[in-house]
Amino acid sequence: MATSSASLQLTRQLNQLRKHPVEGFSAGLVDDDNVFEWEITIFGPPDTLYEGGFLRATMSFPPDFPLRPPKMKFLTEMWHPNIYKNGEVCISILHEPGVDQYGYEDASERWLPVHGVESILISVISLLSQDTPDTNSPANVDAAKEVREDIAGYRKKVRRLVRKSAEEGF
Repeated sequence: MATSSASLQLTRQLNQLRKHPVEGFSAGLVDDDNVFEWEITIFGPPDTLYEGGFLRATMSFPPDFPLRPPKMKFLTEMWHPNIYKNGEVCISILHEPGVDQYGYEDASERWLPVHGVESILISVISLLSQDTPDTNSPANVDAAKEVREDIAGYRKKVRRLVRKSAEEGF
């Protein structure tokens, strides 16, 4: 029953985004027969390091969505402390509900069933819009280290990857 409920919920969210697109991203299905796998494009936010980029990602939803969060993974090469080297996004809103065993997050910052695709993507865009990313609990330790020790080098690397994404986006 959970899969049927999740399918209806995801179909509703997709239809809503198609009727009322949100500035900053586009979303659709990887395969029209599978509402649990989405393809996402985030358009690099203006006045940020990511401006002009076409950042491609996938979002994979569990059968019991919205009780559990989806996984989001960039297909575009990314260099950010909160994005693993394999592209997987690590932000509070995508973490399982409950208490953080490491003490970095409040339970209220983690996944709640009221969240949807739009709120997730707005959170990711906000993450990318930070002038200096948070390095307290990094997914990509090397990127976090570069932010702390060589912010100019970090920014240069991000801009290079954004240019590459823009070239691949056309």
